[in-house]
Amino acid sequence: MVIEELKKNCIPRHVAVIMDGNGRWAELHGNDRIYGHRQGVDAVRSIVEGAGEVGIKYLTLYAFSTENWDRPKNEVNALMSLLVDAIVKEIENLNEKNVKMHAIGNLDSFPSDVQLKLAEAIEKTSSNTGLNLILALSYSGRWDILQMVKQIVSKAINGEIVEKQINESLIVNHLSTSGIPDPELLIRTSGEYRISNFLLWQIAYSEFYFTPILWPDFRKENLFEAIADFQRRERRFGKTSEQIRS
Repeated sequence: MVIEELKKNCIPRHVAVIMDGNGRWAELHGNDRIYGHRQGVDAVRSIVEGAGEVGIKYLTLYAFSTENWDRPKNEVNALMSLLVDAIVKEIENLNEKNVKMHAIGNLDSFPSDVQLKLAEAIEKTSSNTGLNLILALSYSGRWDILQMVKQIVSKAINGEIVEKQINESLIVNHLSTSGIPDPELLIRTSGEYRISNFLLWQIAYSEFYFTPILWPDFRKENLFEAIADFQRRERRFGKTSEQIRS
């Protein structure tokens, strides 16, 4: 798939990606899981470039889930080191491509050096006006919803809000993605067919695209294929086809 084949007036504004398959890719190539994670950085670089080229405004990458903390300690430590190295190395490239970095999740759970480098990258790209790259780090959909509930309950206890003010807009404004539109398209690589606790509130009306491609092999051409598949679908949001077409 090439970018010229896509309908320019039907590009999803927000695409979210569950990047899966680094470990299996490494095993298939006779290496350890860490090698697969390192190769996955090339896939990130390619689809960030492709997202910018095609006009996507928001790209959210599920980079590290709250459940990932339960992996073997050596793998977690290696992932932390890889995350810091990747962030530092990519700042110049992000600025060249006018990409603005954001992060969502329980960022306080990361080591101080990771938090520092992440904050620096966010600050150094804060003036960019192109693609918004959102890294979901130590993130889970249930964590996000739990934090939202705690914030709203706290405000209710303090008398800042009353029950009748609690609606969908209030909930959305207290999620970690506040100010970011819900993803129209969710992509998962590696042939798995599950959501894995990702953006549970936000994907209520997302289109899902599953591919058997392992993440290190995923490139912007595969992103374009996912968008082409998205463009062939009819999004009804509970309405009938006749209502959508009228």
